[in-house]
Amino acid sequence: MPASDDAERHKSKMEKKKAARDKIMAAKTETRGLVIVHTGKGKGKSTAAWGMALRMLGYGKRVGIVQFVKGKWDTGERTVFEKFADQCEIEAHGEGFSWESQDLERDKAAGMRAWDAASKMMADESISLVIMDEINIALRYGQLDADMVVDALTSKREDLHVVLTGRNALDEVIDVADLVTEMTLVKHPFRSGIKAQQGIEF
Repeated sequence: MPASDDAERHKSKMEKKKAARDKIMAAKTETRGLVIVHTGKGKGKSTAAWGMALRMLGYGKRVGIVQFVKGKWDTGERTVFEKFADQCEIEAHGEGFSWESQDLERDKAAGMRAWDAASKMMADESISLVIMDEINIALRYGQLDADMVVDALTSKREDLHVVLTGRNALDEVIDVADLVTEMTLVKHPFRSGIKAQQGIEF
């Protein structure tokens, strides 16, 4: 078959695809703040949220980030975002993973401190995006009241974007979300005896 026939067939196919896509896009007229959930066993949930935060900074927007489980670890992302102190508020209130503390009341107290910080950020009209990093874990282990979180998400101001990360997102959180992405684990170096490494995991 001549190359020119392939080119014409491809051109015709792409023209139809573009027309269909343009029709779909013409119907999308609403803009509003979204509730976004990154969950699943795969790696990349928090990393994807940090990427959104970076994008917001690029547009001159302000971002609030609260870490619910991770403590004040030295991580590459914290080092970078702390250089944008005028645009980014970042707080770590975690006590580490629950199997490390083994103290539910202590974990609940840490969860509430983190929630109070996140709530304050959500109320700040200068902030366009609030990331609640690993909040799904805090919710799954009963460190936070799910109804309280869902009520806050459903009553948030119209222009605010909120991202919730962590595996095992509760059904009620997924139900209230506009966008849910489940990271699927296919292969992980940890299973081969390779520990977390600087610049990749933290």
